[in-house]
This record gives sequence, structure tokens and C-alpha cells, in this order.
Amino acid sequence: MKRIEWLGTSLNAVRDFPQDARLAIGQELQLVQAGFMPTDFKPMPTVGAGVYEVRVREGKQYRVIYVAKFSDYVYALHAFIKKTPKTAKPDLDAAKNQYAALLKRKRS
Repeated sequence: MKRIEWLGTSLNAVRDFPQDARLAIGQELQLVQAGFMPTDFKPMPTVGAGVYEVRVREGKQYRVIYVAKFSDYVYALHAFIKKTPKTAKPDLDAAKNQYAALLKRKRS
């Protein structure tokens, strides 16, 4: 089972989610850690190759954008509460920036 590495503010954001949402996110990420796809997800090619979004609806819509294509870890790039039908540009930019930094770190 892969471990999770929380990048940027993703862990603090999830810690701020209500308990039901945290539990649901944790269950979804456990599936990913075990090599399975979450029950509700969406590919995020605008962020990068192999990047997905876990979607949890517990009253509000909670999201964790992650990448699991590497052999060592599942990387949580960004977590947020979705407030609009389309993912907000600042949330996409935060995930893109974390992914770019991760790729740079892995190359060096």
C-alpha cells in the first residue's frame, strides 16, 4: 500500500473539512493507496498527466486533486471545497503548481 504525501496546504484543507467529509475522503484515498480507483473521481488532464480528482458530496462538495502514477507515493496536490459548477481557476492553478514542483523534485 502506497503512503500519501500531502503537498502544499492540502492536509490542512482536509483537516478543516467536516468529519463526515474527512471520513469519506479518507476512504476514497485508501482505495487509491491500495491501487484502485476511487468510487467518485474525475481525470484532471488540465492539471497534468495522471492527475485525478476525488469527489465527495457531504452537503457541500469536497475535492482532493491527486496523482498516484508514481511507484512511491500517492501525492495529494490540492484539497478544497468546490463552490461553483466549474473548478475555480485558483484551485486548478494551485494543483498545477504543486504538480510542477513535484515533477521538478523527482527529476533532480
